[in-house]
Amino acid sequence: MKEDALPEGWEVLRSWLPEDLDGEARKQGFLRRASGLQESERWLRLFFMHVMGGLSLKQTVVRAEELGLAKVSSVALFKRLRQAEQWLRALSGHLLREQRHQLGLHQWPWGKGLRVIDATDVQEPGSTGTALRVHYSIRLPELACDHYELGDHHGGERLGRFSFMAGEWVLADRGYSHRAGIAHVLRARAHVTFRWNAAIFPLLDAEGRPFRVLKWLKNLSATGAAEADVSFAYEGQSFSLRLCAKRKSRLAAGRSRSKIKDKARRNGTRNIDPTSLELAGYILILTSIESAGLSTSAVLEFYRYRWQIELYFKRLKSLLDAGHVPKSDDASAKAWMQAKILSALLLERVLLEARCFSPWGYRP
Repeated sequence: MKEDALPEGWEVLRSWLPEDLDGEARKQGFLRRASGLQESERWLRLFFMHVMGGLSLKQTVVRAEELGLAKVSSVALFKRLRQAEQWLRALSGHLLREQRHQLGLHQWPWGKGLRVIDATDVQEPGSTGTALRVHYSIRLPELACDHYELGDHHGGERLGRFSFMAGEWVLADRGYSHRAGIAHVLRARAHVTFRWNAAIFPLLDAEGRPFRVLKWLKNLSATGAAEADVSFAYEGQSFSLRLCAKRKSRLAAGRSRSKIKDKARRNGTRNIDPTSLELAGYILILTSIESAGLSTSAVLEFYRYRWQIELYFKRLKSLLDAGHVPKSDDASAKAWMQAKILSALLLERVLLEARCFSPWGYRP
């Protein structure tokens, strides 16, 4: 193999993947043929050249032959990529398990494991609708993925997709404001902090009556923050939460109300709920963390960390060019996106290893 094939650089990445790469490929149904290229490692490098290197199928096979890596046709590369989703998913799972072990070496300043959860959409070329949806969980402060799920656009944002450990702190946006998901987190004895969607998440006051949020908000000062002890019921069980509130600036409140009106016009809705317009002028955060753990102001500030996952998705879509899937059928699109996720996990591993960088270029 020629020197410009970067064999040493690849060996570092290869060391983070399963030792028996061919065995894993056969187990996942990738190496089933008796003819053709039978080395899974070379196929994986071809996939990375195509997906991460931004090369077309034809460019990839030409470059691979020049480097002495493999001699295959662009049609063969396309067909093998379509068959690789399960194998690539298994490799991603291996990296995730290793990453969780690595993350155990680092502690969040509060001594708690903090997870931020969200989902993002990727689209097929020329499509006006969503093709795939990636459900993601990242750990702070490492900004590293500890769980992901790749599905179609019908998959809604649900905390039930994830498993939680006792003592974890979880951050989520309004899309996860569902009683079933929040109950799922709390039953695992984890803590959750999320943006309240009053329309679909009814709250009860200390006496067990419907919480009158607008009456309570009238006493909120222009710049101060306030909280109320509330609860919600799900499947015959009651769960206690704290509702923390702060007024938005006049400009921010105006933007939020304009979004509600624009959405109503797009949906052909004439009557807009006045309560929704009123609540758009406030930041309303629900949390299960006791006041001894975080004050009212600290809860509102703490929620701002959720934006880290928005920045994470922007990097995934811009730096890794994962915002649009350049494939026309489900099998190739999912395999392509799976290869992107595997690439992102490898990059995260590089960053984790860089904390203890040595002149050897690898961990002794």
